[in-house]
Amino acid sequence: MNATEDLMREHGIIRRTLLVYEEIARRLDLREEKAPVEVLAQATRLMRRFGEAYHEKTEETEVFPRLVKAGQQKELVQVLLEQHAAGRKITESILAATSGRDALTQPQPRAAAARKLNLFIRMYGPHAAREDTNLFPAFRNLFDEKQFNELGERFEAQEHRLLGSDGFENALKEVAQLERALGIHDLARFTPSER
Repeated sequence: MNATEDLMREHGIIRRTLLVYEEIARRLDLREEKAPVEVLAQATRLMRRFGEAYHEKTEETEVFPRLVKAGQQKELVQVLLEQHAAGRKITESILAATSGRDALTQPQPRAAAARKLNLFIRMYGPHAAREDTNLFPAFRNLFDEKQFNELGERFEAQEHRLLGSDGFENALKEVAQLERALGIHDLARFTPSER
């Protein structure tokens, strides 16, 4: 697998985590619904571990500097870096909101957590889309085929070093388990019907 394909595949895990966030934010807005605090905490830890500490770190150390050095995508890279920082702050605040025995039982903290989740979702959807359509193709053009294949192997080795030998697969299993816990695992359920 080449380097940009690997990064885009990782966006799939992140996007599925955003779907978990979206469902939890929806539930937090319903007073009669019990807040799925542990599912939210687990999803947020996954985002921090996989999305931020691994995926974003790879972008920040491998992708962004090469593009800036080549004089390409500088403005986009700056915005993406700012969004990484903003996302990490939101992640920390969500994790803080999920701690404690009475976490997310009162209306104000529930509304604040839902707002933070929605801010993160609203930012990260366009963020990942711009990376997939603008940044990663420009990054790919910096390399010849041999260099790009070697880089893909280096990305894979880094994944194994940071996340274990089955890092992507384990993250995929974890997000699938979160979807199942919320009852949003059945893709067919999202197909609109004309009734």
